[in-house]
Amino acid sequence: MLFDTHVHLNAEQYKDDVQEVIDRALAEGVTSMIVVGFDRPTITKAIELVEAYDFLYASVGWHPVDAIDMTDEDLAWIEELAAHPKVVALGEMGLDYYWDKSPKEVQHEVFRRQIQLARKVKLPIIIHNRDATADIIEILKEENASEVGGIMHCFSGSPEIAMECIKMNFYISLGGPVTFKNAKQPKKVAEVVPLDRLLIETDCPYLTPHPYRGKRNEPSYVKLVAEQIADIKGESFEDICRITTENAKKIFDIK
Repeated sequence: MLFDTHVHLNAEQYKDDVQEVIDRALAEGVTSMIVVGFDRPTITKAIELVEAYDFLYASVGWHPVDAIDMTDEDLAWIEELAAHPKVVALGEMGLDYYWDKSPKEVQHEVFRRQIQLARKVKLPIIIHNRDATADIIEILKEENASEVGGIMHCFSGSPEIAMECIKMNFYISLGGPVTFKNAKQPKKVAEVVPLDRLLIETDCPYLTPHPYRGKRNEPSYVKLVAEQIADIKGESFEDICRITTENAKKIFDIK
């Protein structure tokens, strides 16, 4: 029983074999997945997928890299979709200072508006953070994001930042990098994060775990993430699967 809290089965990389990818995930015990949409095309495809499969759920939001493209109509559309029975979160949203498409001030505004919307519709948020930790923490605090909480997706920060996020009602989600042999920080985070605040993900098709690094990622590989975390924390694989699945169902309010 594994819950992959962040997949992009709506990505172009799966257009030819999404059913086979889903079948492999089910065969490895992946019983639930969150399909994340972050612009018009990916949100539309995410909704199509979750309406076709009982065990898929959606998160809808606007990616910070494309913040400059988001219109008032797009935000209103996201608000409409928030009422969909299979939409369980808003995002991914946040800040990305690595790519230079959207100015920082535009990213900040789009991020704040989505947090405000999440508080309005009472849904948790999924946070994308690249090279912007301090500003993300500041905005989450200023916008009272703790009111809805959410997930620090594919967390890459320090153990200290992880604990600060937990205090703000966020869960820490770890993916493929925790399996990389030279990735010391994600392993330290896995050590210190309390079990009741831990989630697992693949972020597929990206960030493929060892030993498949460099190849296309897929949800079946979330098992490798769970195995690595079990080893780090000295817990059984079965317990990590059960606990992270319970955590995911709690934050996404899935009965």
